[in-house]
Amino acid sequence: MADQSSAKLYSPALLALATELANYPLNDRFAHRAEARSRTCGSVIAMGLTLDDAGRVTDIGMQVSACAIGQASAALLARSAADCDGQLIADTHGAIEEWLAGAGALPGWPGLEALAPARAHPGRHGALLLPWTAASMALSHRAPQG
Repeated sequence: MADQSSAKLYSPALLALATELANYPLNDRFAHRAEARSRTCGSVIAMGLTLDDAGRVTDIGMQVSACAIGQASAALLARSAADCDGQLIADTHGAIEEWLAGAGALPGWPGLEALAPARAHPGRHGALLLPWTAASMALSHRAPQG
């Protein structure tokens, strides 16, 4: 049986977030793409973004092979990425890193409070950061046009 800390970490709300990833399929239409892998847990995410002329996200797709923490983090990023620019995503990524290190407050990105229990589990930090890393990478890489 799961211990008390695992039960708090994998709440029904967090597990429900993971199911939202089906709403963000990854395909060839995304001009900005990247793949990131967590060194700590081996999770992998491939991400694609479409941007408008002002550099704001208009569409996001991803393929995620991660634990429920990584999946939930990816869903939270995808849920609110529309109309965000690269700077906001990079700033949020940095703020999450600071928060996980105990050097800052939980960032104000919508829904991140669902991931708050993961802060006490350093083995899950890589998975939590993975979608943010992939998004930052995708924003700096444009896929070759065929």
